[in-house]
Amino acid sequence: MTDTAEHSRADVTRARLLKAAVSAFAERGFHGTTTRDIAAAAGLSPAALYVHHKSKEELLYLISRSGHDHVLRQVQAAIASSDDPATALRRVVHDFVVTHARDHTSTRVVNYELSALSPEHLTEIRELRHRIEQAIRQLVEAGVAEGVFDTPDPRMAAAALLSLGIDLGRWYRDDGGWSPEHIAAQYAEMALRIVGAP
Repeated sequence: MTDTAEHSRADVTRARLLKAAVSAFAERGFHGTTTRDIAAAAGLSPAALYVHHKSKEELLYLISRSGHDHVLRQVQAAIASSDDPATALRRVVHDFVVTHARDHTSTRVVNYELSALSPEHLTEIRELRHRIEQAIRQLVEAGVAEGVFDTPDPRMAAAALLSLGIDLGRWYRDDGGWSPEHIAAQYAEMALRIVGAP
């Protein structure tokens, strides 16, 4: 077998383990999940997990890092999509909400299992979360400066806007009757009211 084929197979196995970990953590919580649970869900032996990952916590970190990196890039792209703060905010919230609804299982893990991360990993994830919050706060501040938004506390408004998407991981279900796009369209309009857009 070539090195490329071995790497490809290892990548597939790592992806299976990550997917299994997301499901297990979402269902049982980080502390209620064993490495045996994850390996079994991935169709692998318990020892296989340690061939590809140092620990259960490393799996949680990789899931969390990937989720936060994706959201940061998405928020930055949405903000850069328009010079009009209201248009940019509508897109930020729409895209943020669609992602959090479609990926509600991993969203639940990424946002509600942070306390299980090691101090080093938690510091890194908190920095990413700060960058996301800061990008949205700066967008709100820009809208206030241009007279497009009217809110006395842009930082609190940004926190409220982020809560719109983050909380979806807790309650959204695929069979719940609302599509991610429908929720996103409604939330985007609510977001403009939160920041006092006319």
